[in-house]
Amino acid sequence: MSTRRDPHDNRPHLRNEPTLGDLDRVDDPRARAADGLPEVTVEPRRSRHARASSMRSSRRGPGWLVPVLLLLVVVMVGALWLSQNRLRGMLPRTDLNTVLEQAQQALKDGRLDGQDGTSARELFQQALAQEPDNDRARDGLRQVGQAELSGADAALQAGKLAQAQQQAAVARELLGGGSDVDRLDTLISRAQAAQVQTVDLVDQAQQALAAGKLDGPQGAGALYQRVLQADPGNAVATHGLDLVGSALAVQAHDALESGDQAKASASIEQLAALQPNNGALPALRALQAQSRQQQDGALQAALKQGQDALRAGRIAGDGDDTALAHFKAALALDPDNASAKSGLGDVAQALTVQANAAIDAGDREHATSLLDAAAQLAPKSADLAAARARLRSKAASPPRSAAADQSEDAPVTTAVLSPEQSIAVAQLVQRAQLATRNGNIMMPPGDSAYDLYRSALAIDGNNVAAAQGLQGLAGEVARQFRQALTAGKLAQADDMLIDLAELAPGDPAQGGLNNQLASAWLDRAEQQLGSGDRIGAGQSLAHARKLAPNHPRLLDLSARLQGGH
Repeated sequence: MSTRRDPHDNRPHLRNEPTLGDLDRVDDPRARAADGLPEVTVEPRRSRHARASSMRSSRRGPGWLVPVLLLLVVVMVGALWLSQNRLRGMLPRTDLNTVLEQAQQALKDGRLDGQDGTSARELFQQALAQEPDNDRARDGLRQVGQAELSGADAALQAGKLAQAQQQAAVARELLGGGSDVDRLDTLISRAQAAQVQTVDLVDQAQQALAAGKLDGPQGAGALYQRVLQADPGNAVATHGLDLVGSALAVQAHDALESGDQAKASASIEQLAALQPNNGALPALRALQAQSRQQQDGALQAALKQGQDALRAGRIAGDGDDTALAHFKAALALDPDNASAKSGLGDVAQALTVQANAAIDAGDREHATSLLDAAAQLAPKSADLAAARARLRSKAASPPRSAAADQSEDAPVTTAVLSPEQSIAVAQLVQRAQLATRNGNIMMPPGDSAYDLYRSALAIDGNNVAAAQGLQGLAGEVARQFRQALTAGKLAQADDMLIDLAELAPGDPAQGGLNNQLASAWLDRAEQQLGSGDRIGAGQSLAHARKLAPNHPRLLDLSARLQGGH
């Protein structure tokens, strides 16, 4: 404070001594006020380094703010970029939204593709042309591809292969391929291959129908049915099958009118297998039953008369009262009648016995006549072949003297064989025995056991091994028949029965074998009916009917085949 005195002050001058005051109360504002001192704010003492830093900071400003602001700018720009479609959608886009709505409606209505600009595919593609990154348009095209794929599958199931192929191609284009598209393409290719085969089957069926070949695996009926199994809606095959049914009905009716029961039965069963609801079947069945009843009486009468004549020794010859005449009359009524065929075999066997008696009596001319008659009925009879060999051997023997003819104990002279002939006969017998073991009884021609034994007997008609081997072939065929029957080889068993009938005509055991095979065919027919194979069942029934026309199971299975149950 100043110590200078004011010149205008008249008061006496008093000296004030300086004082520090109460230092203990320096921080107390009230104390300072009482002392009359001004209020002073005292800052805490800081170091020199802290004061320098504070001064530099005050000059530079807040340095952390700049990078933070830059980071915020980058984040905002990225968010705007990622959300541009959403943000763009917030803007008013009347034209694009309208196109998308029209595309969705077209998709909903099933208008997937086209060329007029109103299909879902065209509209979604139009939207993408306006905005290449539009998610709604992309998803819409994917939905169109899926719809095309489903449509192609449905078209394939309906047999519309061209439509299926077209839609599958569009689906592949929109979806970019995939396992579902590949699978559908494979199925379409298989169906197209089957369709080509179906066309070939239709051509074959039409040719068979034109040639009059109606039944059998390669007949028109079976071929048309195979077409319908592959293509149920094929109109050509349906119409063709109707034509086959009409032809079979006419064929059956004509056969009934002419008394041909076997042909009529085969035609009726074939018609029932192809068209179980054919309108002609009831009338044909009724006419067949009436005709069969009338024919059965005449047939049984002919068979009985034939057996009576056979027992009376009226084997063959002129007139209508011989066994041969009666059995032929029975076969005229029923060409497949097993009893009539067996009767003719009995006639052939009886003629062969008479021929052997004539050979023994030296009556070669009469023996030849009897064997020729037997050959017309059973040309491959083993007994007949042996008898012919004996006849040739007798013819080659030197004539006997009168004294020898009068002596009952005189030895029978035979032709003397050369060493070469003896060797040839032995080789033929060995080959025949080997062919028998291999099952080559009647086939192949020339190398069958039957032909080899006959060749041996042609050289030496009295060869015991050849004669016994030839006559034992029937027993070997019967053994092979049972093996084939056990193995279910019914067609082979059929062939064995035919061979047996030729080798041993009139053998009474054949009737039992016929019934066994007929039962096996009926079993197969029942299995085929159960699996829906109506054509196969009809063919099996025809085999059984041929073997045993009066089998009790025939009527039941025939009714099931006709009724479709």
